[in-house]
Amino acid sequence: MTAASEGVLRARVVAEARRWIGTPYRSCADVLGAGVDCGMLIVRVFVDLGLVEPFDPRPYAEDWHLHRSEERYLGFVAARCRETSAPKAGDVAVFRYGRCYSHGAIVTGAAPLVVVHAFQPAALVYEEVVAGNAELCRPQRRPRFFSLWPGDET
Repeated sequence: MTAASEGVLRARVVAEARRWIGTPYRSCADVLGAGVDCGMLIVRVFVDLGLVEPFDPRPYAEDWHLHRSEERYLGFVAARCRETSAPKAGDVAVFRYGRCYSHGAIVTGAAPLVVVHAFQPAALVYEEVVAGNAELCRPQRRPRFFSLWPGDET
């Protein structure tokens, strides 16, 4: 893959994520304009663009992450992407909630970190600078980043 084609695909991911802005937050839903949660937003963007083979992590309880230590959410991301310490637009950010990483977002900007996510406290999908979100900036939420594209990191 050339750098130019990677750039085009990353821009498509960002544009598709932004199309979901304003969609209400609904656990386990994945319908543009009607409802979506953070995990299904990521699934819909990457699967619908044909960048990831179709899969469906449902069913899951709305509060599954509070009662388990299993990194189920992180596992779905890590099985399809590589971890990176230098996120770029189109990558995935995953935040720790409860006992495990269970909130995800699509990176739209890296300096500062800007994401599109379906955030339950906001009750919808929106784009924000992470540094402006006191909940996501808590030390225990330290994000991990994953990329679909090969990188030059070791």
